[in-house]
Amino acid sequence: MDAQTDVITVEQAIEAFAAEVAYWREVRGLSKKALAAAMGYTPSYVSHMEAGRTKPSEDFARRADETMNAGKAIWKRWCEYEAAKARAHSPATPPTPRRAEQPYATGSALMVEHDAARLDYDGSMYRLTMRRLLRNTGEEPVTRYLIRISVDRYPGEPERSNAHYREHPLTWDELELTASCRGEEMKWETKHDRDAFKEIWLLFENDQGRFPLYPGESVWIEYAYSVSDHKWGRWFQRAVRLPTEHLEVQLAFPVMLDAMVWGTETSMTAEAAPLRTAPSRHDDGETSVFTWSTSTPALHARYRLEWKFRARPESEANQGELR
Repeated sequence: MDAQTDVITVEQAIEAFAAEVAYWREVRGLSKKALAAAMGYTPSYVSHMEAGRTKPSEDFARRADETMNAGKAIWKRWCEYEAAKARAHSPATPPTPRRAEQPYATGSALMVEHDAARLDYDGSMYRLTMRRLLRNTGEEPVTRYLIRISVDRYPGEPERSNAHYREHPLTWDELELTASCRGEEMKWETKHDRDAFKEIWLLFENDQGRFPLYPGESVWIEYAYSVSDHKWGRWFQRAVRLPTEHLEVQLAFPVMLDAMVWGTETSMTAEAAPLRTAPSRHDDGETSVFTWSTSTPALHARYRLEWKFRARPESEANQGELR
């Protein structure tokens, strides 16, 4: 959800800030009332902020980022808003050409034709595999793609989660991140590295060469990483940050755990509500696979799947678990 800081308008910056706050509130499993209480604001103020009816303030941005341990993501949105305001009030003179950091490429218009996520759990370790069919509808080659890894062991209890990850931070060794495109391994670069939050650029290149996504082309990319159930809570959320044509999620759990799955969806204009369609289930040998999908999801919508293991109550599970 990175914005192009040298071209966005004030209105777009406010929308991006509101979406970032709402995203992290959902990630942390907080109601607006709970977030407001933790930050020292009123629930109505938080509601107006997420709806884009209140202009972002420095104090709100700092508190929101710290309260939800957002790794400076919310703070960055506020800085982009301030930059947009400064441009709007500056004299109408031609801007000086510069190459600010862009999400993908100047002039690119990246779309997701198909987004498929599969989360496999073996009883102690989660392995997430993401496959995306990307299409470049813009005018410039795309040379990198931003992904985000965010975990929360104790949704709704940010202080407890923050303390947990300070003591047990996510490490690159345990993640075992892999990425590929066109059968080629993709290099990657770290953008943000926090205890429970990582942002990574997947590069369309490796030691053998480069393979940019050119205008008009579509290509599948795949990446995967692992996290123990000591650091992964029993939930998985998909946030729609690029125009997407189809989104699908699969959860694969051992049959013996007797899993129960449900979900909610949230948009920029509506609170969390039950998914419009229920996840389907089929058993494949000793694995139960739950599948849910939707077509043309709204930009900035968030879809959250949660589960419990009836054969292993939470109190008996590892006191530890990801997104």
